Amino acid sequence: MGRNLLEQLKEVTVVVADTGDIQAIETFKPRDATTNPSLITAAAQMPQYQGIVDDTLKAARASLGAEASAAQVVSLAFDRLAVSFGLKILEIIPGRVSTEVDARLSFDTDATIAKGRDLIAQYEAQNVARDRVLIKIAATWEGIQAAAVLEKEGIHCNLTLLFGLHQAIACAENGITLISPFVGRILDWYKKDTGRDSYAPAEDPGVVSVTEIYNYYKKFGYKTEVMGASFRNVGEITELAGSDLLTIAPSLLAELQATEGELPRKLDPENAAQLTIEKLSIDKATFERMHAENRMATDKLAEGISGFAAALEALEQLLAARLASLEG
Repeated sequence: MGRNLLEQLKEVTVVVADTGDIQAIETFKPRDATTNPSLITAAAQMPQYQGIVDDTLKAARASLGAEASAAQVVSLAFDRLAVSFGLKILEIIPGRVSTEVDARLSFDTDATIAKGRDLIAQYEAQNVARDRVLIKIAATWEGIQAAAVLEKEGIHCNLTLLFGLHQAIACAENGITLISPFVGRILDWYKKDTGRDSYAPAEDPGVVSVTEIYNYYKKFGYKTEVMGASFRNVGEITELAGSDLLTIAPSLLAELQATEGELPRKLDPENAAQLTIEKLSIDKATFERMHAENRMATDKLAEGISGFAAALEALEQLLAARLASLEG
């Protein structure tokens, strides 16, 4: 009997669950898990997680007291909910959970630093060691500078909404623990821009981008980990077998688990070491120039921040409605 693709992938890549659905994490047993505002908002609306939402709201009310306004309670619960989900996830997985800083702070270095410290403090108050948490920050120049400060304090970061080599190099040069380049969102942009309806997996623009970043990191010995994210199909995943990590949605994890066949390793540090690659150094001016020249990265970073901000606003509304229900 042949082995399924998920089993083989786990031999060369750390598999991470890209979900806030705790039941899915229990099913696929990843080492790590990553969430984002959209995933937390979706999970918070599932009946099976209503208890987490209600407990978070009740704890916020108890913390602030009866005289606090509903808006104040919702604001505190909103700040705590992602950590509440993270704590549940950490009961299941052996590794790390990624918890995201409010996307609306993506261009504010000081506010991002403060929020990162606050998130870690919430975990540590529940006796969770900081090496089990990755603070997830959008890979703007300001976000990368904030992450650099946090890393020096021993707070490990996951830089997300990453679409270009300039973002990846800036992260590596600033000692960031991990990056999450978005494979599927890159594909989405190119399909729309070119009018093509499909790409072969090896030619997929998102796959090409992550491969370039992985090879650059391994060529020059950077310790920053590469975690491909935002997949649209299994072909993108199998083409990146060998990446340090891959964060995969439950539906694609199920497809990998149900598929038998050979899974060759595509990314390998020894192969990367043999490549001829120009070494770049990224300061703020170079970052901004390269970002402006990359239409895809410019569009998708702005779109991603906007989308996560909208999800957070929806979550605030959901919490307000639920608090009103709980308190009559």
